[in-house]
Amino acid sequence: MLGQLIVSGLAVGACYSLLALAMVIIYKTSDVLNFAQGEMAMISTYVAFTLMESHHVPFQWAVILTFLFAILLGASFEFVFLRQAKEPTVLGLIIITLGFEMILMGFAGWKWGPDQRSLDFPVSNIETYNLFGLVMSKINFWTIVISLVLMFILFLFFRYTKVGVAMRATQQNQLAARVMGIRTKWILSFTWAISSMVGAVAGMLIAALGVLDPTMMMDPLLKSFASAVLGGMTSLPGTAVGGAMLGIIENLFGGYVSLAFKSVVAFAVIVLMLCIKPSGLLAKHYVKKV
Repeated sequence: MLGQLIVSGLAVGACYSLLALAMVIIYKTSDVLNFAQGEMAMISTYVAFTLMESHHVPFQWAVILTFLFAILLGASFEFVFLRQAKEPTVLGLIIITLGFEMILMGFAGWKWGPDQRSLDFPVSNIETYNLFGLVMSKINFWTIVISLVLMFILFLFFRYTKVGVAMRATQQNQLAARVMGIRTKWILSFTWAISSMVGAVAGMLIAALGVLDPTMMMDPLLKSFASAVLGGMTSLPGTAVGGAMLGIIENLFGGYVSLAFKSVVAFAVIVLMLCIKPSGLLAKHYVKKV
C-alpha cells in the first residue's frame, strides 16, 4: 500500500509541479503571482477536448493546436490587460489576474456547462505496468515521465539560452535590462506565453487523471501555490521538488490518516514553511539593507 500511495502521490505531485513552475516562471520575470494560471490551463484543456470530441481532430494535432491557443492566450492577456494598466503596482496586477480568473471560469461555465467530462487521453487509466513488483497505472507512469521531461527542458532553457538569461535579467532590473538592449516588453509577453503553455500541459494531465469541468483547477492551483512556497518561489528545482513532496505527503495523509482532511495538508505546508523558512527549501534568502 505504501508504494502505491507514493507512486500515485508522485503523479499528482508532478502536475502540481508543472502548474507551480508556470506560476514561478512569471514570478521570476515580473514579480507577479498569476492566480488565473489554473483557469487558463482549464480553458486550454477544454479547447483540446472540443477539438477531439466535436471536430474529431487526432490527439497529437489537438495537442499542438491547444499549445498554440495557450501561447496566444498568455501573450494576449499580458498585452491587453497587464501592459495597458496605468501605473500598475504588483498588488494591482495580481488583482487583475484574479479578475481574469473569474472571467475565464464564467466563460467556461457558459460555454461548456457544469457537467463533468472525460478527456480522451491515449493512455489508459485502468491498464497497469509492473515495475520491479510495483503496480503502476499507465496514466500515472506517463504523467510522471512527461512532467520530468518538460521540467528538464525548462531548466536547460533558463540556464543555457539567451532568452532564459534575458528573462532572469528582466526580473532583477527591468531598467538595467533595457539599457543593455533587452526588449523587456517582448520578454514579458514571451514569459506569459511559455507559462500558459506549461499550464496547458498540467491541465490536460490533471483532466486525464480525474475529470474535466470548469472548477477542476481550483484545488490544484492552491496546491501548486503551496508547492511553490515549499520549494521556493524563485527556484525552479525547488518548485519541482516541492510539488513532488506535497503530492506524496497529502496522499500518505489521506491513506493513513483521513481523506476528509487531505486538502488541509497544502495549507498547513504554506503556514509551516512561511514560519520556518520563508524563502522555501531551495531558494536563497536575500536581506535588503536600508
